[in-house]
Amino acid sequence: METYGAGPASGATTPYATALSADPTAHYTSGPPADATTATYGAGLASIPAPALAAPLPAVPAEPAAAPAPAAPTAAAAPTEPVTFTARETPSTSFTPGVYGGSWLSPDAGHSTQAERVVAFARAQIGRPFVWGAVGPGSYDAPGLTQAAWKAVGVTLPRTIQGQWGAGVQVALADVRVGDLVFFHDDLGHVGIWSGDGMMIHAPGPGALIREESVFFAGQSAIKGAVRPA
Repeated sequence: METYGAGPASGATTPYATALSADPTAHYTSGPPADATTATYGAGLASIPAPALAAPLPAVPAEPAAAPAPAAPTAAAAPTEPVTFTARETPSTSFTPGVYGGSWLSPDAGHSTQAERVVAFARAQIGRPFVWGAVGPGSYDAPGLTQAAWKAVGVTLPRTIQGQWGAGVQVALADVRVGDLVFFHDDLGHVGIWSGDGMMIHAPGPGALIREESVFFAGQSAIKGAVRPA
């Protein structure tokens, strides 16, 4: 037997020190092959102790919850001047108590029971519709309401506004009383019943309902005068 790359054999071939077994399986290791995953990677590296591998990882501290933003300090309410509202007063008026007297602010304490019944009748019609030429009981126009209210206490008034203007005693606005008729515009285009406290009950016009509102609803300059039926 010659060795590849060597010179020619100079002598007899040296036999193997140990004879090969005729059984080919004798050179295989019995049992399952070694688990490659348990082999240590790299020679000479320090092995990791088993307890260290089994020890749980330290818990990561949770982020602190965001603290709620402190509420903005509530500023102390600055003291305000007390506001006094005048009952049933409209912004369009320039009413001065000294000019029109106390009767424009509250019902006259000396008014008659007859006048009280006139206002009570008119107030009971609030919410009924205005209808041209109507004198009740389901609907009224402006002079129809004033005529019906005074008729309820036994006083007969003319049918028209112009007729009612001359059917009683004209009174100054400073002396007006509950139950008096209040007229508007130079042509006497409207009339209502003074109910006290700067208010009147009237049938405003087409499409509106009978209501109680300020005598200044059309402005102070629109008031023509007042009449107390005889």
